[in-house]
Amino acid sequence: PSSTSRGPLAACLTCCILLGWFTASCVNDAAAPGGPQPEKKDPEVPVTVLVWWAPFGHKVTNNCWQFNISACRLSTNHSLQPQAQAVVFHHRDLQWHGLGQLPQQRPPEQRWVWMNMESPTHTTGLRNLGGLFNWTMSYRADSDVFVPYGYLKLRPEPLVQFTLPRKTKLVAWVISNWDEGHARVRYYHQLKKYLPIDVFGSHKLSLKDNNLIKTVSEYKFYLAFENSQHQDYITEKLWRNAFESWAVPIVLGPPRANYERFIPSDAFIHADDFSDPMELAVYLKFLDKNKNMYRKHFAWRKEYDVRVSSFWTEHCCKVCKVVREVGKQPKTIQDLAKWFES
Repeated sequence: PSSTSRGPLAACLTCCILLGWFTASCVNDAAAPGGPQPEKKDPEVPVTVLVWWAPFGHKVTNNCWQFNISACRLSTNHSLQPQAQAVVFHHRDLQWHGLGQLPQQRPPEQRWVWMNMESPTHTTGLRNLGGLFNWTMSYRADSDVFVPYGYLKLRPEPLVQFTLPRKTKLVAWVISNWDEGHARVRYYHQLKKYLPIDVFGSHKLSLKDNNLIKTVSEYKFYLAFENSQHQDYITEKLWRNAFESWAVPIVLGPPRANYERFIPSDAFIHADDFSDPMELAVYLKFLDKNKNMYRKHFAWRKEYDVRVSSFWTEHCCKVCKVVREVGKQPKTIQDLAKWFES
């Protein structure tokens, strides 16, 4: 190009350089102390949770992402014990193996977690476990790691309507551990005097296609009777057997107020609401003949989805979450029996 054309070109390049310098300067000023700071997100450091004994021999899979818990490594490999942030001990397996099979050394900041999903009535050997564990993991809401048998999740958008499965039968009960001394069996004997109850289990009727949900789905009501009555002890009898079958649960467990901490008041019928089994039977027969009144026990389903906890992986994954939340905070359970049996 000629010298006359180079002059405007040079001037243009000079302007571009100055403009670029000015823009960079403004960006640097904005990022400087005192200005808005760009958000830095450090990658999560993986948390290793060692499951000392697989609960009842069931496999614990290492896929916590399905519960929206990231950077969590679950393992049953005892060689990882020195580097694990937490070690989980399932109570029933601890009873089987004995205290002599616990790790011999414990890093100062490692958390030992006592896990138990049985009620106090069916839990023994707590007296010699004081001062051994740092955290508790159970169905009790005041556990360090709270792992309920199930829970409700708010729907993103409420349902406009829903369709109930076709109900042709009245009351069902599935029971495997029949004990005449249990309050639930005594109550059943009184209730069956006033209305028919189909009982399924090892010594009673057989499940349809060996499928509990398929069987119970034909019934309007389900006896979600717990084997013992304790705080927060609300098991799969409600969450899976009744709710997944779209049967109205009739509960016998902790008081109504305890259930209402976790589910709406119209989601269940409590045996304690009636003076005796005969009065409950009268109410169930009334609902059987009044479709609109019966459907009111399902109104909450427009707002909530039912989730049944995934044993045992989901429980152990939650330990990772607690490690991140309270990680190095010192704590020891001095009297495990006193806490759990209260």
